[in-house]
Amino acid sequence: MPARARPLTPTCAPTDHGATASPLLAPSARTADRAARILRAMGDPARVRLLAELAAGPRCVTELAQASGDGLPVVSQRLRVLRSEGLVQSQRDGKHVLYSLEDAHVLQLLVTVLAHAGEDRIAAL
Repeated sequence: MPARARPLTPTCAPTDHGATASPLLAPSARTADRAARILRAMGDPARVRLLAELAAGPRCVTELAQASGDGLPVVSQRLRVLRSEGLVQSQRDGKHVLYSLEDAHVLQLLVTVLAHAGEDRIAAL
């Protein structure tokens, strides 16, 4: 029979190590939930590749499908997920609907995530 684990008793206070609370790093429950939904939307390699394609500029679904090698319905579904979380926006241009990144924050997030993913220490895991 395995031994019961005793609950850990804190031996230090958060301020013992110079940590200070930052409003940016102390999100409300609503903000944390929204951030998790954004990260889930980006949690598919094909959607990350779509975002990377859109980082180069606005594209229609046909261009995105050709670039990815996937069908129009598949690409449209991926764009719907990204759009529902505010990562991409759409704008009608005549007969075409052009998709683009929502704003500079999305580009910054994408660049940061891809740079972090490309680090050797992460790849070794």
